[in-house]
Amino acid sequence: MKVVPVPVWQDNYAYLIVNEADRTIGVVDPVDPEKVINAAKPYNFPIEYILTTHHHGDHASGNERMKQLFPDLAVYGGDNRIPAMTHPLKDGDTFKLGSLSIKALQTFGHTNSSISYYIEDNKDKVVFTGDTLFIAGCGRLFEGTPEQMHESLNIKLAALDKETKVYVGHEYTKSNIKFALHVDKDNLLLKQKAELYASTSITVPSTIQNELDINPFMRVHLPSLQKFTGQTDPIMVLGALRAMKDKF
Repeated sequence: MKVVPVPVWQDNYAYLIVNEADRTIGVVDPVDPEKVINAAKPYNFPIEYILTTHHHGDHASGNERMKQLFPDLAVYGGDNRIPAMTHPLKDGDTFKLGSLSIKALQTFGHTNSSISYYIEDNKDKVVFTGDTLFIAGCGRLFEGTPEQMHESLNIKLAALDKETKVYVGHEYTKSNIKFALHVDKDNLLLKQKAELYASTSITVPSTIQNELDINPFMRVHLPSLQKFTGQTDPIMVLGALRAMKDKF
């Protein structure tokens, strides 16, 4: 399995999932169909499915055009707001696409349509998190609650294999790092990552372990962040941090 980031729009990511063993391609959030199709051309494999992380237009609005161009596409998603969806998913659903094993994780908080896709083959483990988990950050709580985001980040995603590669929905890393340094200023690993990320424009992939090390929204159990927010319950810490980030 090869994951190819396709930067689209101002700061979004679409992705190709290139399965050379099966000679197929899947796409994640192909909001700019032409750009995604052009990125896939060098591989000369058919595009067979779409994995949609959530219903927002900057992630899902390319589905209908893709379906027009490739009528046999399977379109996976988390609720009926997903355009052109053919395969609705529930939390914990698992399915095979050729040699790839895929598990749907309902990761609410940003939206109530959010699915993170955990994918394994015989070599790699990856997760596509849409706008739930970002590198050093998390999505705004548009439809969800701090409780839901805490469950998504710190129970479901944190439980994945620590070397799982994380592919996020937006290139927000530099702004997220600034906020993380503001609230977690004594984190030496965060300072090292800040230097690394400062010199690169495409920061994906991260890993689950990296997020546990540097992402304040996945470190809400720590006394330093509890002291910073004035809260002791990890859910309340997350809610306080998210409110701070909204105004940062």
